[in-house]
Amino acid sequence: MEMAKRIWFSLVGQPIFLLVLFSPLIPFVCGRNVQNSPSGLYGFTGISSFRLINRRSLLTCPDPNPYLAINVTSVDPLANEQNVTVTVSGVIIPDKSDWVAMISPSDSDVSSCPVNSIMYQQTGDFSSLPLLCHYPVKAQFLSMDPSYLKCGKKECRTHASNVCVLRTCSGSITFHVVNIRTDIEFVFFTGGFETPCILRRSQPLKFANPKMPLYGHLSSIDSTATSMRLTWVSGDRSPQEVQYGDGKSQKSTVSTFTRGDMCTSDLASPAKDFGWHDPGYIHSAVMTGLQSSQTYSYRYGSESAGWSEKINFHTPTAGGSDKVRIVAFGDMGKAPRDLSVEHFIQPGSIMVIEAIEKEVASGNVDAVFHIGDISYATGFLVEWDYFLHLIHPVASRVSYMTAIGNHERDYVDSGSVYETPDSGGECGIPYETYFPMPSSSKDKPWYSIDMGSIHFTVISTEHDWTQESEQYKWIEKDLASVDRSKTPWVIFTGHRPMYSSQGGGIIPSVDQRFTKAVEPLLMKHKVDLVLFGHVHNYERSCFLYEGECKGMPNKDKSGLDTYDNTNYTAPIHAIIGMAGFSLDAFPIIEYGSPFVEPDKKSRGLIRITENLNRYLSN
Repeated sequence: MEMAKRIWFSLVGQPIFLLVLFSPLIPFVCGRNVQNSPSGLYGFTGISSFRLINRRSLLTCPDPNPYLAINVTSVDPLANEQNVTVTVSGVIIPDKSDWVAMISPSDSDVSSCPVNSIMYQQTGDFSSLPLLCHYPVKAQFLSMDPSYLKCGKKECRTHASNVCVLRTCSGSITFHVVNIRTDIEFVFFTGGFETPCILRRSQPLKFANPKMPLYGHLSSIDSTATSMRLTWVSGDRSPQEVQYGDGKSQKSTVSTFTRGDMCTSDLASPAKDFGWHDPGYIHSAVMTGLQSSQTYSYRYGSESAGWSEKINFHTPTAGGSDKVRIVAFGDMGKAPRDLSVEHFIQPGSIMVIEAIEKEVASGNVDAVFHIGDISYATGFLVEWDYFLHLIHPVASRVSYMTAIGNHERDYVDSGSVYETPDSGGECGIPYETYFPMPSSSKDKPWYSIDMGSIHFTVISTEHDWTQESEQYKWIEKDLASVDRSKTPWVIFTGHRPMYSSQGGGIIPSVDQRFTKAVEPLLMKHKVDLVLFGHVHNYERSCFLYEGECKGMPNKDKSGLDTYDNTNYTAPIHAIIGMAGFSLDAFPIIEYGSPFVEPDKKSRGLIRITENLNRYLSN
């Protein structure tokens, strides 16, 4: 198969493939503005004061107020997804430090934990206050009810001579709740996030069906697209099944992980300690006998646990076909669908997944590639359920392929390349359980797959990639085995980049050792495009090798960049880690430096800020 090697970095469909890259700053699909900039949400992505209560004690306030009460208005028992209204009443003097937390399970240990300032540093808390032994799922200040601090909702409690002499105030806030299997409780605090003490607790609320099969998501297992894996979560440990097509079915295999499986060190990790939440049971089944590029329906579950709704899904194009349409991004995470604050919030994630959902519904997507930093649960295990709920409208309908990132794998003395506490003690175990990819075995999360005319090589930047390592030898063998007559395009992808103009923090964004070790393989085997995340922004390079531009793109008649690699010169690198997190700032770049603005006639990375108004108006 011969064809000119051209890549158009426009936002329209391509004759070879559609690559859609999302930005939470100006999210768009195919040139359409999806939603305005979420600038009001940016503050939630930093280390908020709520995040710091992970290590504080919960004290009972000495409050004699007999009128104080907390009530929950909801369907009882709880549905799989619903909004729950929590009303605090009988407050004599409303204060801006009053807040409500959602805690699960309701019998969690909320006593004080030993003081250990080094343990604070794992979670970003550098204070020296008592520790909180259990992590609240989410929280809201009662001032989110605009009438609360003004006592807009009054109730007279005591009269004297027909005159009210004691009024109390109330406030109501709404929480978005999904089925996390364990019961939940709402707790009313005062003292803010820094010095919390308990005033009242609600009655425990249970889910109607803790065993309900939920959050099914698809992945490809090989390049034929004749089989698809479905993975879902349930509170039921007995095997279930997926029913699909015309009367076909497959039994599930069942797995889980325990607190004892989590990594730790001399200091307990969040996953091992205050962030642990029972994951239930993860079911997985492979649907066989399918055809590529076709639409089927399925449901999953059992008579005893319940059944999911019937869902239509589309198989990807088989390797060797002429066309495939993919969505690729990194670093998405999740965000609350209420006004809560949580451990980590990626404000762009909701609008990104909603934009992809529209494209999937329109038949414009064959597969999704999410290249690292998946949920950002980082040791707070309940957040995996919220992430799976977020991606379900997309991942239940098309193949959702992933790569491992630092926030899934890295931890001290765990065997990861980078001994940072970024995974919060998860060490890749929840990730690989929730997202089984076609890799050779556990903790070897590298694989390759063909879709259409593209060969994808997916690696782990968090596992050993040095020249004598198992992964390096696999990469070399995989790239050497590509049949260019079948898949003339080769895309190499992982999490941490080889090049970026963003320097990073204590640990640089780019590890020159990784670039030096692996980049020659890309050049040797003529990789066309390299996709990385980790840096929370978008950057795109020239034809780049050993820090030198070997060629520049040309402008077509519409002003879009066209990369002509008919006579191969070097790979193109693109950083696409901007799907959810607040955007990293770029440094000021001098003219003639290796990284320059696109209108400068020199070498370097081309930013997403280039001519955005022109793109959006086309």
